[in-house]
Amino acid sequence: MGQRPKLPVLVRAAGGALLAHGLFLIVLAGAFAVRWVTMEGYPSPLWFGDSHSYLEGALNPTPSVLRPSGYSLFLWGLGPFHSFTVVLWTQHALGLLTGVLVYVLVWRAIRAGARRRRWPASIIATLVTVPVLYDAYQIQLEHLVMADGLFTFLLFAAVAVVLWRVRMRWWTGALAGLLVACGALVRSVGLPMLLVVVFCMVVRRAGWRAVTAAVAAAAIPVVAYMSWFNAVHGEFTMTNTSNVWLYGRTADFADCAVIKPEPEIAGFCRDHLPPREDVAPAFTALWGADSPFRQYPDGIRDPQANELAGEFAKKAITEQPGDYFGTVLRDTFRAFEWERHEYPTRGTVEEYEFPLGASLRDWDALVAYPYGGDTAQARVVSPYSDWVRDYQDRYFVRGPVLGGLMAIGLIGVLLRVRRFGGAVLLPFGTGLALLVVPAATADFDYRYVLPAIPFAALAAGLAFARRPPVPEAEDAPEETVEDGEPDAAGPDDEPANEPEAREKETSPGKGSQGTSADPELSGQAC
Repeated sequence: MGQRPKLPVLVRAAGGALLAHGLFLIVLAGAFAVRWVTMEGYPSPLWFGDSHSYLEGALNPTPSVLRPSGYSLFLWGLGPFHSFTVVLWTQHALGLLTGVLVYVLVWRAIRAGARRRRWPASIIATLVTVPVLYDAYQIQLEHLVMADGLFTFLLFAAVAVVLWRVRMRWWTGALAGLLVACGALVRSVGLPMLLVVVFCMVVRRAGWRAVTAAVAAAAIPVVAYMSWFNAVHGEFTMTNTSNVWLYGRTADFADCAVIKPEPEIAGFCRDHLPPREDVAPAFTALWGADSPFRQYPDGIRDPQANELAGEFAKKAITEQPGDYFGTVLRDTFRAFEWERHEYPTRGTVEEYEFPLGASLRDWDALVAYPYGGDTAQARVVSPYSDWVRDYQDRYFVRGPVLGGLMAIGLIGVLLRVRRFGGAVLLPFGTGLALLVVPAATADFDYRYVLPAIPFAALAAGLAFARRPPVPEAEDAPEETVEDGEPDAAGPDDEPANEPEAREKETSPGKGSQGTSADPELSGQAC
């Protein structure tokens, strides 16, 4: 006869888990409820200017010349369901999972440094997930046919893999590199993030095997995608419009009297045109009626236009480095302002709001119905939609809150400066890069700010973690212990002066991890 399950033990274990994580489970349930109401109020997806091209790529998988097509491949993978409901719930689930990862990483880090105190870890870890789980604009972004939610999850998952342990195995390094590369195929800003991740792995001594595996694994999907692009468009690259966006950045400050451009690129000068106060210079330079790209057959998609625009942009930056730096700094700090302004245009900002009524443009309907069938029909259902709009007016992460999270993360890095920022460096550096890179290579957009929030929250949470006590065992391995990394003792054991306690720590086979020579048994590296 088989043994009966020890029900009291299971009940105690479940009770202990609820006691330890009950606060977060309540917060997570609330975040799910907000998304459920959103789905009830807006059963169909919301649309942005890029949504049409993403769906075109899903219906006819072809690499886009404008932006990486990873999100189109994601939609293609969900295509057999013929349902936008599945797409939206998947994107909302990724948003919730990102919040869960923030909680787990922060909880493990703080718990490792204060094993006999359960509540501080739960409270702090739960608090830093609130901006991630409850931001109304993040929820609206999850409801758009847009790539940002998928990109954020892939990049955050890569950071979570790196932070899980100090000494990474080669396959965890490969997994981290693969996730970052997949993120880069969803949004091109993910490619610089690979440099951030690899740099932090080197600084944190992840091991040369893990670092090499990360770089190699990242190269595989990127090279494969570039080969696909080359087979279709004849260029070994990810897009042929990268210079176009950089030109838009320089349109804000370029002075042709200073640059003195050659005749072939002089047509990109715009300083002789009167500025529009209601539209960002980059937007008018790319999409306006007087855009220089209108003189080319394929507009901003034209390869020659991309090449010449790149020459102009590089010359503008070289001749006006101070103006370029000032523009990047100004637009980076826009993310920390209290009010949201109508930038880059009023129409762009309105597309980030839940609409009052239902609408689907004929142009978008051409791809929406073939992909999603009846679920593409635009619908807005009261009173749920009314509640969602009221929620968005009140509950979102304002700029100073994001700035506060980044400031706490920066303090955490500085306090660990002798250890190159410890585990806080990676999420802080990633969040900062996500704010600076778009401002340096394209323009400011409130949509570009949202992916930085989970990383800022994680950095702030890890800043509260402290180094756990290291047992004084003679045979303990000499290994740098990061903040929040469980030391050699077991989860409920601490060094003690009593002989019995020391015997437990140093004797093998007693269930303690204290003297294991395998650093993988040391647990979290935060």
